[in-house]
Amino acid sequence: MSKTYDLILRHGTVVTPNGLQRIDVGVRDGRITALGELRDASAAEEMDMRGLTVLPGVIDTQVHFREPGLEHKEDLASGTAAAAQGGVVAIFEMPNTKPSTTTADAIADKVARAKGRAWVDHAFFIGAAAENVARLAEWERLPGCAGIKIFMGSSTGSLLVADDTTLAAVLGQGTRRVAVHCEDEERLAERKPIADQGGHARVHHQWRDAETALRATKRLIALAEVARRRVHVLHVTTAEEMEFLADHKDFATVETTPQHLTLAAPECYERLGTYAQMNPPIRDVHHRDALWAAVSNGVVDVLGSDHAPHTREEKDKPYPQSPSGMTGVQTLVPLMLDHIKQGRLTLERFVDLTSAGPARIYNIAGKGRIAVGYDADFTVVDMKAERTITNDWIESRCGWTPFDGKRVTGWPVATIVRGHTVMRDGQLLGAPMGEPVRFQDCR
Repeated sequence: MSKTYDLILRHGTVVTPNGLQRIDVGVRDGRITALGELRDASAAEEMDMRGLTVLPGVIDTQVHFREPGLEHKEDLASGTAAAAQGGVVAIFEMPNTKPSTTTADAIADKVARAKGRAWVDHAFFIGAAAENVARLAEWERLPGCAGIKIFMGSSTGSLLVADDTTLAAVLGQGTRRVAVHCEDEERLAERKPIADQGGHARVHHQWRDAETALRATKRLIALAEVARRRVHVLHVTTAEEMEFLADHKDFATVETTPQHLTLAAPECYERLGTYAQMNPPIRDVHHRDALWAAVSNGVVDVLGSDHAPHTREEKDKPYPQSPSGMTGVQTLVPLMLDHIKQGRLTLERFVDLTSAGPARIYNIAGKGRIAVGYDADFTVVDMKAERTITNDWIESRCGWTPFDGKRVTGWPVATIVRGHTVMRDGQLLGAPMGEPVRFQDCR
């Protein structure tokens, strides 16, 4: 007796926990229900994956989609459209909106805003601040909440947690993973004249130097060890931090970004100016090589895009009045597939960094691998496709990428979220149907 499915992916090369396999994938009710040769099976929809590679759905755990309050740069609809176009099935969004996401009501508001507008699944960080420390343990388990985010530097208003007393208080509340932006605010203030007098983005990585990042990271880990709280250090950019964090993996997981693995100073600042400006900054080749070494030796646990769009008008302001941040959610997959082509990492390592890694760090339920019982999330790629990344391809409201004109090998050709094809061959399909991500420790 033949079995029926809602969707069958046929003839693809599928990345499963067993490695690369030439198998079919059967989907029913949004979940994977069969793996193997489904010769006698039928489905309402069948997709021929011949010549394509089916990856577990890519999860980008660091994006800034700017809603509410900054929708002229981005909103949840345009940001998640960019994610879908780039092969990303789920995103974790950051709290530095206007107003900041620091209350239960603010989390609920974002979840409500995403309903019927988000193309991919989603969760939202709640920002730590002095005034909400006592409620964080309660609020970190709200539906749709990804956990706690701390800004040790480079934020505005109450989201900035620059002192050790408040930082220790935050780490002492709750149990979920805390994601942290590590730059030492005191040192940033001391060195600000470098930016003011430099007058060009080429001094950005000198102002926000390696010591600024290392100092904050060391402070964080010391406090995390006292609190016995696991932390996730975001967008690590320096050789010194990677060496330090390698000795503290019992409490710290590590993220780096495709931008920091691809661009390098001084060339990127001379070519792109303020469009290469982000925090922490793009650094020189010495640091980029150290990031790749940390990817290779397993110190890096996850890749996040740190997608942080600004309009051209804003980025064209003279440095340092220009804001820091660049687009990234849509280019994460093609950039990293090109690095695979260049031999810098394996396809299996990429999957660990973008699917299994996020699921492991944040206790995501039902995502992160192609296995029976898991959500039917797939990033389908053509490993041989040669394409050029262009501004015209970018779905983000700001309409630009620092990688405009970059030729890559490897391209996302379909994005499937819980069995729904939301992108195929560069076209968004159907209607937005993203849902809040579920967590194993928040039921």
